[in-house]
Amino acid sequence: MLRFVAPIVAFILLFVVFAFGLFNDPRKLPSPFLGEQAPVFELPSLTEPERLVGSTDYAGQPALVNVWATWCVGCRQEHDFLLQLAATGTIPIYGINWRDNRREALSWIQQLGDPYEFSAFDEDGRVGIDWGVYGAPETFLINAEGIVLHKHLGPLTAAIWERDFIPLLEAGGPSS
Repeated sequence: MLRFVAPIVAFILLFVVFAFGLFNDPRKLPSPFLGEQAPVFELPSLTEPERLVGSTDYAGQPALVNVWATWCVGCRQEHDFLLQLAATGTIPIYGINWRDNRREALSWIQQLGDPYEFSAFDEDGRVGIDWGVYGAPETFLINAEGIVLHKHLGPLTAAIWERDFIPLLEAGGPSS
């Protein structure tokens, strides 16, 4: 009897797991920091390795923290939008260059442009882990009090900016 029941139970469990995955948006992975203080960090600057940069550099002002890497296809997709957003002066953008090669990252910035106030160089990925980064690109909206209002997984676009970020900047509260 067990020989017939076990496959049925296994099938039902797999069905539940797959159904959960089908009906949930993978870009909406929760962040433990929504509505909480953003993690504090300090890392070498990508462009000036002898200089330390970090969360104290944007303290007291709203900011975007964008996790990026040269090996990341989505990062290249969002780069033009980040340049446009930086040019508006709406909000300062701070980069965390995550698990990357410094020389390649410097070449990327030189060739494609630099939308960041600075990029911290997180070579070993430890700061990304502290921020709960699943993969690049990820963008965090931080308010002037250092509270994470929103986390976006994937390339940032003008439509996503208008839909998800602008209302939070205007309201000042975390996304659900």
